[in-house]
Parts: sequence; C-alpha cells; structure tokens
Amino acid sequence: MTARSAADYRDAERAVTPSVWSRIWSQNAPGYLFLLPWFIGFFGLTLGPMVSSLYLSFTDFDLLTSPEWVGAANYVRIFTADPKFAKSMQVTFFFVIFSVPLKLAFALGVALLLNRGMRGLPLYRAVFYLPSLLGASVAIAVLWRTLFAGDGLVNDFLLNFGIQGPSWISNPRFSLWTLVILAVWQFGSPMIIFLAGLRSIPQDMYEAASLEGAGKWRVFWKITLPMLTPVVFFNAIIQTIEGFKSFTPAFIISGGTGNPINSTLFYTLYLYQEAFEFFRMGYASALAWILLIIVALFTGFSFLTSKYWVHYDD
Repeated sequence: MTARSAADYRDAERAVTPSVWSRIWSQNAPGYLFLLPWFIGFFGLTLGPMVSSLYLSFTDFDLLTSPEWVGAANYVRIFTADPKFAKSMQVTFFFVIFSVPLKLAFALGVALLLNRGMRGLPLYRAVFYLPSLLGASVAIAVLWRTLFAGDGLVNDFLLNFGIQGPSWISNPRFSLWTLVILAVWQFGSPMIIFLAGLRSIPQDMYEAASLEGAGKWRVFWKITLPMLTPVVFFNAIIQTIEGFKSFTPAFIISGGTGNPINSTLFYTLYLYQEAFEFFRMGYASALAWILLIIVALFTGFSFLTSKYWVHYDD
C-alpha cells in the first residue's frame, strides 16, 4: 500500500468511524438508559462499598479520624486475640446447623400435606407463608420475646399441665433454642418452593410405582425425594445464607448484648457491636469479609458436592 493510499484509508476510517459509533449508540441508548438505575445501584451501593470495606479492613478507622493503614493487624487479632469472635462463630454455626435442617424438614412435611389436595388450599398456603412474609422483623422478635419471657404465654400454657417453665430467653441453656424455633416457624418460603417442586414431578411415575405395589415410604425415598433434590439444594443454599446473616431476632431478644452469657451472640450481632457501639469500623470490616469468605466457601463446597446427590434428570 502506497503512502497516498494509506493516508486516504485513514481519512476514510476517521470519516466512517464517528457515524458507526453514533449509529451503535442510537440503537442501544434506550437500553443503557433503562439500565442506568441498575448501574448506579451496583456501582454506588454494592461494588463501591465492597471495595471501600476491603480497604478499611486493613486500617484502624473509628469514623472520627482518617483511616490509618495497619496491614493485616485486624485479621491477626481476630484469629489470635479475640475470644468473642470464637464465641460468635460457635453460636452462629450452632444456629445454622440446627435451624436450617429443621426448617427444611418442617417445610417439606407441610408441603407434602398440602400437595395431597384439600379444600381451601390457597388459604392454607397464605397462612403458612405469612410468617416468612413478615420475615425477621422487629415486631416478630418483640412478640417472640414476650412469648418466651418468664411470665410469657408459653409458661402460662405449660402451667395448665403443672409444668413450671423457666425464663427461656434469660437462661443460657434455652435462649438460643428460642431463636432456632423462631427460624423454624418461618418455614413458609421454602414450603412454597417445595410445593412447586412437588407439583412438577410427573404423575406417571407415581402410577407406575403404585402398579408395582410400592408403599408410601418407598415411593417417598425412591421417587419424591430424588426428584426434589434440586429444590432441596436450592432451599438449603438460600436458608443457610439467611442463617449466617440472621441479626434482628438476636438483637431484639437480647437487647443488643448477645446475653445471657453471650449465648445469643450471633456473628452479625458481634459485627454490629464492633462497628456501631465501639466504632471500630476497620475491625468490623475485617469481620464482614471473613463472613463473606465463610459463606462463599460453604456455597462453593455445596456446588462441588451437589453432583453426588442432586439429580437433574429422570
């Protein structure tokens, strides 16, 4: 190519390129305009705060002074010199290990009952879903604290049978179990998902099993549960993440202290104390990133092991 032709080519490229880009922009501008709120939310409310939190986790920051870089000192302190971190992890794992399986089992049991068909099924679905719809609200936590107080309705009910109940929320032996029961009571969301999964199982499989004389338990273990494993997997992931994030019930019932004797000191509650009671924002940011890593590890492990027990084909 001669110098003259190369110059002409560059001139032509400069002449064409703006029109091409303007045409592309005019074709996609409405889409980008509609995506603009999402972009603002993602970069301003999600990615931006995450990056800031990661930086602050390596600093000493109390909201009143400028962040001071301390390197990995916050993480070293968490794992070597912070007994409340270990206690909060113990409480949180106990809560997750017991509340999630119990909630899923209860939700599946109710879904199986509703799937049998009954009059007024939409009403039952709405009633059972209502606790999940209310979620971990302050009102529900206050109600639970009232129910399980020493002079609460639970003990009044037990008195009818001659049983003197303890002050459940003030006794470290029972306080965490009251929160587990609250989590199980809010079984409506996984129940609805289980019910949808049950409705998607082909009926001809049950008909074939019936013709072969299979009993109800055998049908459940050999057909229903294997066909539901994708739904079980989804519910287990979601409910476990929610369990690690649980905060409001422990905060309201313990008055924000995690008492009695730190028996309700959830990890998120401890993180809140460090951030907004002691204003150790750098330390709290490090705690937050450790929680994110724990949830990510659990999720990754669940996906890696799902191929051994989750069945996606018939």
